[in-house]
Amino acid sequence: MQSILDPSTRWIEAVKEAQYRNATTPRPRLSREATASPPPNLRTTSEARQQWRRISLIADRARGDDPLDEASSSSSSSSSRSNSSIKSNASSKKKSRKALKSDRAAERHRKRVMKAKMMDLQYFLEMVDLKHRYGSNLRVYHSVWHQAPTRENFFYWLDYGEGKDLDLQICSRKRLDRERVRYLSREERMDYLVRVDKEGRLCWRRNGVRIDTTEEWKDSLKGIVPKGDVTPAFGAAEMTEKKEGTAASSEDELHEESGLQSDAAPEDEGVKRYSEGLESKKGHKKVIHVSPAAILDRLLRKSVRKNTWIFVADTSMNLYVGIKQSGSFQHSSFLRGARIAAAGLIKIRDGQLRSLSPLSGHYKPTTSSFRAFMSHLRAQGVDMSRVSISKSYAVLIGLESYAKARSKIKHVEGRVVGGGEKIFRPEEVRRREEAGRDKRRSVGLEREREGVEEEEREKEKEKEKEDGWVGRLRRLVL
Repeated sequence: MQSILDPSTRWIEAVKEAQYRNATTPRPRLSREATASPPPNLRTTSEARQQWRRISLIADRARGDDPLDEASSSSSSSSSRSNSSIKSNASSKKKSRKALKSDRAAERHRKRVMKAKMMDLQYFLEMVDLKHRYGSNLRVYHSVWHQAPTRENFFYWLDYGEGKDLDLQICSRKRLDRERVRYLSREERMDYLVRVDKEGRLCWRRNGVRIDTTEEWKDSLKGIVPKGDVTPAFGAAEMTEKKEGTAASSEDELHEESGLQSDAAPEDEGVKRYSEGLESKKGHKKVIHVSPAAILDRLLRKSVRKNTWIFVADTSMNLYVGIKQSGSFQHSSFLRGARIAAAGLIKIRDGQLRSLSPLSGHYKPTTSSFRAFMSHLRAQGVDMSRVSISKSYAVLIGLESYAKARSKIKHVEGRVVGGGEKIFRPEEVRRREEAGRDKRRSVGLEREREGVEEEEREKEKEKEKEDGWVGRLRRLVL
């Protein structure tokens, strides 16, 4: 079963992509101001409109509900509803089941959309960048741009402006330009789409072949293919594969190769880099300085091994599976950085699901979204008799519980401190309360005195007026 788009849909997608690229292409601010002939107020309005249009296009792409899936689901639901409405004229009993089923499915989809997970903000640079350079690398250069005295757009400054020759030690320019994440188009995405067969096994939708996450398969421009297939690989991924097995002569190469080491390696270079501060501490200080973010980073780094397979479920619970390649193919690749319902790591043997893990650095999904994804797999009849959940799931539950507990403690901290003072220092609290009452009493007395004085002044003014009128009358009479 080959999943391809029809010609009209291809044209629509091509036009949308061209519009998006034209709107988000970095341009110099000075040239825009020089070529603008209208008055300053009209020029500002035009620039504001362009800016808002650019923002709306980026937000729409981040929202990213696949129109194809929506159309198919809506068409199927509409057809089922139309059929059920026709049947309802003949028999209302036959209609009720289909109507309830479609309504429940629509309600579940609405809830998934409400709880959908957006990509972490630090990776939005990767999505907006037309070259889709790795988000972590872009963030390093973005911090420099943020402090620079420039009015240029970040990407124009980086590629054409004052920052085009900038080369940082923590992330070299060569590494920045080399590590580009592949973002799949709608048609390319269909090569990674998964379906469930009658036996509950996971298969590729395009050809019905059962998925097997072993080293006998590789990624290519046409999706996952056998190791001996001649289909070429994606350019960035091919560059990464060529560097496997070579001796790394710089820190950048060590970092790149760290994600492609064999499973026998206990830690990769990324883990060492993220845990340098942790390893240098001892005893109690070492425990104190471990933050939830450091624990999560350590889990993510340890998960990057050779032949690591990842999955993403969109808001319609369509499942996509591929092979992770550090700096080249990530969770953001499947939906072009759009929001997701679930993401993580996966292992499959002959179509049978064997292992799941809710780890994703780009999206950082919650444990509740992972549980919802598991429930959906069961509802779809997936064979889960031999599936095992990674220990990272328990760690994430602990981190979420810790975060909730800290927020509650901060919320009631002031009240707890006040109650403690009343218990342990009652005399001091009593003195403060009495001083406050005395202050309020003195303020009240002062206001009362001012009121009495004001009344006396008013009476004197009235008396002066009366004396004046009386004197005038006397002079007139006499």
